[in-house]
Amino acid sequence: MIAAIQAAAQQRPDRPLVVGICGAQGSGKSTLAARLAQRLDRAATLSLDDLYLTRAERERLARDVHPLLRTRGAPGTHDIDLGLSVMAALDRGATVHLPRFDKATDDRRPESSWPTAPANAGVLLFEGWCVGARPQDDEALVQPVNTLERQEDRDGVWRRYVNAMLAGPYRALFERIDLLVLLAAPGWNVVYDWRLEQEEALRHSGAPGDAIMTAAEVGRFISHYERVTRHILAEMPQRADIVMALDAHRHCLSIDRP
Repeated sequence: MIAAIQAAAQQRPDRPLVVGICGAQGSGKSTLAARLAQRLDRAATLSLDDLYLTRAERERLARDVHPLLRTRGAPGTHDIDLGLSVMAALDRGATVHLPRFDKATDDRRPESSWPTAPANAGVLLFEGWCVGARPQDDEALVQPVNTLERQEDRDGVWRRYVNAMLAGPYRALFERIDLLVLLAAPGWNVVYDWRLEQEEALRHSGAPGDAIMTAAEVGRFISHYERVTRHILAEMPQRADIVMALDAHRHCLSIDRP
């Protein structure tokens, strides 16, 4: 993969190569991005999670559009303009502060605490659970995919809004991706276990108790991600530049370049 990234970067000497890393929650996106950054020259990393809207902004969305938008994660809960401005600054070769979000407080960290990307960065590693995702056809939105949609989005307002965000603002952000890498989970059924492992890791790290979700809370939380994750697993393997097929233990079974 390093060789593929380096070769692609040579073809874009005028600006940083943007490598999109997509994968379901708990699939190892952040770990992969960190390891790649260590081996690549002048690499910067940005997570889609760090572009979340502030808590106050999501509260306004919950009031004005749909209550489910209070929960961070789904398309529509990120600051796309912030992401585009970061990429534009990197394109200019500037030294730019990279946004960071604090999941413990469910809010964006103060800008004074943001790390700095290197000047004249050669590669931007952009990772996130729905990085590069495409919208579904309208017909696919009719039937709910889980209890959350069936009980809390009965009229489909939330899922139509999410889909419209993918078709609109998110498209501009994802079109900046030069090389798309997919960490392909074996199926949606493993995501709950992977996300639960993340909460256990938080617990052992000494994070405050109110920042750690119970098993039931994890189940509800990932329901916000299910529809788009299933869609990604169905359609992205045919168009991603690199597909890493994972087993239930996150072992890489194969690396393909479709």
